[in-house]
Amino acid sequence: MRYDDWGERSPRWAGIRSVMTEVHGTPVHYLRAPGPPEAPVRLLVHPMGATGTFWMDVIPLLAPHGTVIAPDLPGTFSGHTGTPHPRAAKAHVNARFLAAFTRTLGLERTLVHGWSMGGLVALLYASRAAGVERLVLANPTLPGPLTTAEAAGWQTLGRLALATAVPVLRGTLRLYGRKLLEAKLAKGDPLTSPGGRLDLSGGDLTRVSPELVELHAEERRAMLDRPDRLAAAIVAFASATESMFVARRPVLDAIDALPVPTLLLWGDQDPLIERPVIDHLLARRPDWELRTIEGAGHLMPMETPAEYAEAVTRWTAP
Repeated sequence: MRYDDWGERSPRWAGIRSVMTEVHGTPVHYLRAPGPPEAPVRLLVHPMGATGTFWMDVIPLLAPHGTVIAPDLPGTFSGHTGTPHPRAAKAHVNARFLAAFTRTLGLERTLVHGWSMGGLVALLYASRAAGVERLVLANPTLPGPLTTAEAAGWQTLGRLALATAVPVLRGTLRLYGRKLLEAKLAKGDPLTSPGGRLDLSGGDLTRVSPELVELHAEERRAMLDRPDRLAAAIVAFASATESMFVARRPVLDAIDALPVPTLLLWGDQDPLIERPVIDHLLARRPDWELRTIEGAGHLMPMETPAEYAEAVTRWTAP
């Protein structure tokens, strides 16, 4: 879904524009809201399988402090960015995409936000990219503590499960993806109806704005025309799981080497990224600043956009 000005959709989104560009021959869609040109661009990286529209209610709150850009990453369910190859939804591939995307747009100074798997992508990008001045990680899917037995299990059975299950699941979704989507949609909207609730997200999803609920309902219905994109979700999920539990060293090295100030935003009702993960990150990087948003779950920027924007604005204030 695209608008020359998203104010056509809702007054709360006035000034946000849909823009198309190309990165190495792949069509890329991103949302853009203008802000003070002297400030670094706010680059927002969405969660796994989502689109830039997940940030819709945050964008107007950040734009007064700098131009905001929220791209659809390759491998999204319902975005308008192409998926150039089967590995495009992997975290490290998305990080390379962000580097190419920012070069294409000529972005010289950025403040990068990453949410959920977008936090993993943003971290990998920011650990190597020039021009990143600050990093915000919201409920990021980053490695937490593992016991010796847990680590051994992931290195053996976990590695084997990922290697064998991904091809099977991708093939299954290619064949039956539309039927699965129809069955899921028949249960109702995951943000509003009890039968479709995103129970794994935690928090209070009734706080999500009605405009955003309706927008994502339409995006989910549009997925029926592109069930093949579900296969990319398996690739993305496997990539995040591998980075958190199996091939942890590259991510831990990126955490240790990250050269920019970092804000860690965590919703204390997030059942996916629990407090031990946050403590593990802060033990490695005690210089990172933590801001806990009470009562928020994994979808914190959708549930509590004002609190999210306020935390970031306070952190970046001179």
